[in-house]
Amino acid sequence: MTTHRKLTAALLAHELDFSTARSGGPGGQNVNKVNTKVILKFDVARSQVLTDEERDIITQKLSASMTNEGVLMVVAQESRSQLTNKETAIEKLEKMLAKAFVKKKARKATKPTKGAVQERIKGKKQRSEKKKWRQSPTD
Repeated sequence: MTTHRKLTAALLAHELDFSTARSGGPGGQNVNKVNTKVILKFDVARSQVLTDEERDIITQKLSASMTNEGVLMVVAQESRSQLTNKETAIEKLEKMLAKAFVKKKARKATKPTKGAVQERIKGKKQRSEKKKWRQSPTD
């Protein structure tokens, strides 16, 4: 596996598709009139910028945010400004892509220490004794 280049919005700029819609939530008249929600779409399946390996990793790790056609969707509607939401969507996309290419650390198997094993057994014996004393004498 090779080291991956940093995928930025600038690198993918010509393949990003932005659309707007009306935001939900509080905001009064602004929410009802202005299309401030920004939906960023990035077609991973048909991207010319990505290598096959990068495409596979993105498809695997970000499948929850993708459509069946292989389009990665990022929604931003936190702000009342369309421009701010567009910038937020780009930041979210860059974070998602960066996180997708972080290698997962291999788990090292460990053994409990001798003291921990003895402590566990001691605790089990104490619980056993306690329960033994609870038993009625007729058993």
